[in-house]
Amino acid sequence: MTIIAWPWFTASRMKICIIGTGYVGLVSGAALAEAGNTVICVDKDQVKISALKDGLIPIYEPGLETLVANNLKHHRLVFTTDLALGINQADVVFIAVGTPQDADGSADLRAVFAVCEEICAVATKDVIIATKSTVPVGTGDKIEALFKEKLKFHFVVFANPEFLKEGDAVNDFMKPDRIIIGTNDERIIPIVQELYAPFTHQRNRLIFMSRRSAEITKYAANAMLALRISFMNELANFCDAVGGNINDVRTGIGSDGRIGPAFLYAGLGYGGSCFPKDVKALLKASEVAGTPLKTVLACDEANQNQVKTFFGKIATYYGGVDKLKGLSLALWGLAFKAKTDDIRESPALRLADLLLASGVQLRVTDPQAMKAVRKVYGEKLSYFEDAIECLKDADGLILATEWNEFRSPDFGKAKTLLKRAVIFDGRNLFDTKTLHRQGFDHIGVGVKE
Repeated sequence: MTIIAWPWFTASRMKICIIGTGYVGLVSGAALAEAGNTVICVDKDQVKISALKDGLIPIYEPGLETLVANNLKHHRLVFTTDLALGINQADVVFIAVGTPQDADGSADLRAVFAVCEEICAVATKDVIIATKSTVPVGTGDKIEALFKEKLKFHFVVFANPEFLKEGDAVNDFMKPDRIIIGTNDERIIPIVQELYAPFTHQRNRLIFMSRRSAEITKYAANAMLALRISFMNELANFCDAVGGNINDVRTGIGSDGRIGPAFLYAGLGYGGSCFPKDVKALLKASEVAGTPLKTVLACDEANQNQVKTFFGKIATYYGGVDKLKGLSLALWGLAFKAKTDDIRESPALRLADLLLASGVQLRVTDPQAMKAVRKVYGEKLSYFEDAIECLKDADGLILATEWNEFRSPDFGKAKTLLKRAVIFDGRNLFDTKTLHRQGFDHIGVGVKE
């Protein structure tokens, strides 16, 4: 493809290169292949690539395994460690490598720029590069400067941030609320329209803006959602103090069309691979720009405190932190949220750390995250595949992740297994009155007994 020569692009089936087969890259690659494109996914990890070639998915994401298997079968999805193979066959290249939190809170972009250096070294034709990785404002400009210096061919760099929810990522990609395209070069518009046509046929979801605006939009979206969570958690603590019920408050404010019901659930705080690091990266970028985002700083502080507040409720129930030593507690849920095996920044595990440090013996279960937790905690925890069995001889139950499997347990049997009939409900999954009728103490978040 010669970039100079477009003005229109009419290919019905495109060749796509995705660099990075992590969460974003794998979901994006499989979904784009499902739309009929040929997608080459590139990763340096030979072990991961070998597994993916066999259809073995390294993450749990509903629907993803079937999507990968189907497109491997029809040869639309290719996995390789050969960057040159992917780059030089592709119409569009997506960078989807990780941008973890650096020591100072900023986004670590070393993997992004390492990929860009490699592209310069192996490219044999013009390239169109999209950043799918979450990158700070101005990153596209830096990539462009690097290409101007080192790439021998024409190029365009645009931003295409992802907005995928873990646990529903395939659906989010296939039926997006919006597709953000940040570009300073209008020549890519027809290419992007063609690429995303299968996902926008019911209505136009493409939103074009400048590259810097697109980079900001990704961080702004995650920060706004994190703000809602932290606000509700602080409001729940206020309800505990004055005798309100956060579930009633949530229903009341969520019915306002200007507010809406999404992300208004009180609990243990947010976690995962996106919100914690993106909030901190946005804070760092705003400090560097001389315009610190004070509301976002408060959001981060509130989130850090939420698990500690809930830990305090557990300690108070048993008579103080010094009374926790030697207790055995059952912990239901280890992933940072339901429908994923992701334990990064999991509030459940932050709570587990506080309990372990206080001498509590923990009996744990989770439908998907047990393998990942074992790698980190080893024999510090006792693991159970069956949630009810996990309760045997425990001094209480802590609900930390809102899996559907935990919503309707056999409370009668649970009561016979527990040494003390108490449930610490970190997700307000259970109804207080129902539990009281069955003889349980119920300690939730912002729901007074």
